[in-house]
Amino acid sequence: MKLSIKQAMKPLAAILIVELVGAIGVIFTFPALAGWYATLNKPWFNPPGWVFSPVWTMLYALMGIAVWLVWEKGLKNKKVRASLFAFGGQFVLNVLWSILFFGLHSTLYGLVDIMLLLIAIAFTIIKFYSVSKTASALLVPYILWVGFAAALNFYVWRLN
Repeated sequence: MKLSIKQAMKPLAAILIVELVGAIGVIFTFPALAGWYATLNKPWFNPPGWVFSPVWTMLYALMGIAVWLVWEKGLKNKKVRASLFAFGGQFVLNVLWSILFFGLHSTLYGLVDIMLLLIAIAFTIIKFYSVSKTASALLVPYILWVGFAAALNFYVWRLN
C-alpha cells in the first residue's frame, strides 16, 4: 500500500499541532524556572530540569499520533467526535497547569488542576479505547508521567 503525500501529512500535522499547543506552556514555565521555581523546596525524587523537555516532547508526539488514529476514523462518527472533544478538554487542563503553577506561582491551583487533568486523561483514554485501542494505549505513558508530576506538585505544595 502506497501512501499519498496528503495521507502522510495527516499524522505529521496532528503531531505538529499537539506539539505547538503543548509548547504554549513553555511561555509560562521558562521565565519562572531560574527565579521563583529555583527558590522552592522540592522532594528528593525531583528529576533534573533537563529531563522535562525531552519527556514532554515525546509525550506530545505520542498524543499527536493517538489523536490522528482517532481522527482518521472519521469525524462523522459520534464516538470520534466525543473522543476528540475529551482530548481537547484534557489538553486545555494540560496547558492551564503551566499557567497556574509557573505563571501564577500557585502550587495549590496547579495541584487542583493536575488532579482534574488526571481524571480528564483517564476519561480520554476510555473514550479513545472505544475508537482505537492503539490510540488509547499511546496515552498510557502520558497519564503515568502526569501522575508522577502530580506527586511532584503535591510535595512542592506541601514543602512550601
